[in-house]
Amino acid sequence: MRALAILAYLAVTGGLTAADYRVVDRIAVGGEGSWDYLTVDRDGHRLFVSHGTHVAVIDLQTGKPVADIPNTPGVHGITLAQPLQRGFISCGRANHVLIFDLKTLKPLGEVSTGENPDAILFDAASGRLFTFNGRSKDSTVIDAASGKVLATIPLGGKPEFSAVDGHGKLWVNIEDTHEIVELNTAKATVTRRYPLTGCEEPSGLALDAKKLRLFSVCGNEVMVVSDIATGKVIAKLPIGEGSDGVAFDAERGMAFSSNGSGTLTVVAEAGAGYKVAATLPTERGARTITLDPGSHKLYSPTAQFGPVPAATAQQPHPRPPALPGTFHLLVIGQ
Repeated sequence: MRALAILAYLAVTGGLTAADYRVVDRIAVGGEGSWDYLTVDRDGHRLFVSHGTHVAVIDLQTGKPVADIPNTPGVHGITLAQPLQRGFISCGRANHVLIFDLKTLKPLGEVSTGENPDAILFDAASGRLFTFNGRSKDSTVIDAASGKVLATIPLGGKPEFSAVDGHGKLWVNIEDTHEIVELNTAKATVTRRYPLTGCEEPSGLALDAKKLRLFSVCGNEVMVVSDIATGKVIAKLPIGEGSDGVAFDAERGMAFSSNGSGTLTVVAEAGAGYKVAATLPTERGARTITLDPGSHKLYSPTAQFGPVPAATAQQPHPRPPALPGTFHLLVIGQ
């Protein structure tokens, strides 16, 4: 049985192991400003990347920037509704969502949200859009077809990244209460919440929809795996410092934590549990990540940095500034 399992694994991965991952390319984007989430358009072979006040669009077949979506102040996240041929961008400083046409990339309108919309997610089962608003600690529910606000859901804490199963359930990390909150997308209600024991300030979140497991990356340098059915933490694994993103490759059964300190932690299944299968060098600042499930490549944005400025009363813990023109994407693969 063990030999058959190994053969099945090799058939899916082509013999690829966690240690075979590495930075295989870099895509120069340039410009100025910070960054946050990024999203793959699998049908259109494009990558949408948040970058300060705009969204850069990358052609994944050529590895070149091909377009730009402007006027997205404080952009955090991008989500796509393929059935509607629409995209949605959370504009954190403007407290609204920008709707755009997925083919032309032209803006179609704006929808007001709660304060500082951060993560954003389209749920195909309900046809609804959910923004997770960090300052007002709630979720704005929007009908994706009409752009009408349907509800505001109080979350009892500061939401971070989210995941959806496509069957009417959605989960979101709550950073300041160290919890997972579960939502019913059709009813726009909180159905359950459970603690992420051992996790401080959860941010990035990924879902294994087949095994009903959630992967949360935490500020205390751990990845916590929780069982959706029981609401119990079943694994706690060491990762690098400064992770803000995690991706799960369903075909390969691996989770990837992008650590801002300059490493990528690969977590794989090990019997009934999980293990750290590899820790790979990336670049400092590469703290968010997304997966192209078609190519199995991972993308993580970062830049080059200048020296850390002197501390002030307003900024007692200053960060090194990103150097203009150095923004780029790491391509991680075999």
